Amino acid sequence: MQQHQGWADERFGAVADAFAANFAEFPELGAAVTVYSGGRRVVELWGGTADERTGRAWTQDTLVPVFSCAKGPVSIGAHLLAQQGRLDLDAPVARYWPEFARHGKQSVTTRMILGHRAGIPALDAVLSFEEVAAWDPVIRAIEAQQPLWEPGTAYEYHGHVFGFAVGEVIRRITGLTPGAFLREELAGPLGALPAWIGLPEEELPRVARLVEAEGRRPMPGPEHLLTRIVTMNGTLVFPGLDVPHGWNDPALHAIELPGAGAVASATGLAGLYAAAVTGLDGGERVLSRDTVTDVLREVSSGAGFLGFDMGARWGSGVLLDSPSFRRLLGGRSFGNDGAGGQFAFGDDEFGIGFAYVANRMIGHGDARANRLIDAVRGCLG
Repeated sequence: MQQHQGWADERFGAVADAFAANFAEFPELGAAVTVYSGGRRVVELWGGTADERTGRAWTQDTLVPVFSCAKGPVSIGAHLLAQQGRLDLDAPVARYWPEFARHGKQSVTTRMILGHRAGIPALDAVLSFEEVAAWDPVIRAIEAQQPLWEPGTAYEYHGHVFGFAVGEVIRRITGLTPGAFLREELAGPLGALPAWIGLPEEELPRVARLVEAEGRRPMPGPEHLLTRIVTMNGTLVFPGLDVPHGWNDPALHAIELPGAGAVASATGLAGLYAAAVTGLDGGERVLSRDTVTDVLREVSSGAGFLGFDMGARWGSGVLLDSPSFRRLLGGRSFGNDGAGGQFAFGDDEFGIGFAYVANRMIGHGDARANRLIDAVRGCLG
């Protein structure tokens, strides 16, 4: 029985085949994939169950928490400001945010944060959920933070700090928090694309309910740096879903958590990347070719501060094509993934905007999105 709905242009029929195969061969629950080519939507597929408790079906407008896919729109926003001449990514952050320069951070640039090289992957401060939601207490904690290593000399995933730090630079320049900037400067003007950092209450009925796949590797202990990075010192339980302030809690969806708290549909994420690299439906592209070239310049790769080397390559705020980690379309591809297996990217050489989202959390880099990307690559020849 067919478990999905939607359509795909004849040229992209293999993507529909791969999407159907995911339901047959993986413990898929609900999912969607959208592909834009040349600014035009050529694949729009969805299927399965949005809420396992009620049996609510996944529909074309279903939203889902997409975790660190949030870093994509935040990074696109920073590069748009650079393109406009309002932000120098290689200038000290303190040019825009003077209080940031305390405790050895005076040389840290926005590009270092985008490339996970600023030395502040986690904070010493232990903040309450209410303080995280209030924004300013996190900013004060970043100002008070001493780098774990000399900025620029090593890298480690900056998790939530990435979003707050880059987001505060955006706020200092524009007066808008990153969620508001996304709506006013990107998603809203591009036809109200369904993607938010800080979800409006009226959108909550559209949100899919996350479930954990069996066999996911548990987090290390609470004092481990990786756990501190991912949970903000335990404030944001991970992978806790149904605990207070877990990832199924509407209160969490409502706050601006720009490092890992976006809520979007596949159409919203794919549309943002398509808008960035080609423009939508004949409109101008958001990021020029020269700007995308700057995005793509490798900033970090290899073993991070914790000694892990997953094969990832980082540009300025984005994952790059990497055969050993995530093979995309080529050297002009860039994107970000999410903890549940979600992935979105753009490529201006091939003119593609792509996004896959799902509510059964298998993990970073699992095969579901990879198979869909492989199918797109095959369709492009």
